[in-house]
Amino acid sequence: MMTIVKINTISIGNHHPLVFILGPCVIESRDHCMRMAERLKSLSESQKFPFIFKSSFDKANRTSVDSFRGPGLEKGLKILQEVKAQFQIPVLTDIHEPSHAKPAAEVVDVLQIPAFLCRQTDLLVAAGQTGKPVNIKKGQFVSPFDIIHPIRKVESTGNHAILLTERGVSFGYGNLITDARSIPIMQETGYPVIFDATHSAQIPGGTVTGGNRKYIPTTAKAMVAAGCDGIFMEIHDNVNEAKSDRSTQFPLDEFPDLLRKLIELSTLVREKSY
Repeated sequence: MMTIVKINTISIGNHHPLVFILGPCVIESRDHCMRMAERLKSLSESQKFPFIFKSSFDKANRTSVDSFRGPGLEKGLKILQEVKAQFQIPVLTDIHEPSHAKPAAEVVDVLQIPAFLCRQTDLLVAAGQTGKPVNIKKGQFVSPFDIIHPIRKVESTGNHAILLTERGVSFGYGNLITDARSIPIMQETGYPVIFDATHSAQIPGGTVTGGNRKYIPTTAKAMVAAGCDGIFMEIHDNVNEAKSDRSTQFPLDEFPDLLRKLIELSTLVREKSY
């Protein structure tokens, strides 16, 4: 039996509609964040899909020390609070240290554990102790069978509002692959599974993480067909000028066509599965 995770009015898991977690990789500025939230909310209303806005106040895991990291905890949370208040949408952001959990939980609706930090006990426990839903991104180095260990750390706090995110698996040096078997394997834990379609297209290595955006639609459709409960995508209105992950953020103007296909495919899969 799958746990249905409730985020405001959105129910995730089992027969509920495919949820979309969308937004820019990092808060580049207040104006850009507000503009992206407005446009994505408008799209969610016109296409009638459940939508959670995402963006990061600090990208503490950038490849280079010289890379743009974001506005920081205090200023970033203030911007995300403004997004929530103005657009009345749930918001997700990632935390990198246990001390981030409490202040972030006072603002956002979902706390996200970055893939590289998914084994950090103190971080998982701090997130769980807030009582907020926790999205655990499975590390590229973690088997889908082993995601149970991060789950148990959050569960140890009494928090069972847990989402799991597949974001690709390391395949040798400098490459990620997507294994559709991860979806049903991780769902066997009893929690909904999200597919991160944009980070899965990354090509790690060098001083800047690269990627191949053209494969994002293919892997997204494959994982929806495999039965994932949601899609996570970083969306940008000007990818060539994005301050992070410009090779894998998906262009906003191309997204509606892919969105339509994913919704149609998800509807078909759910009709055949339940």
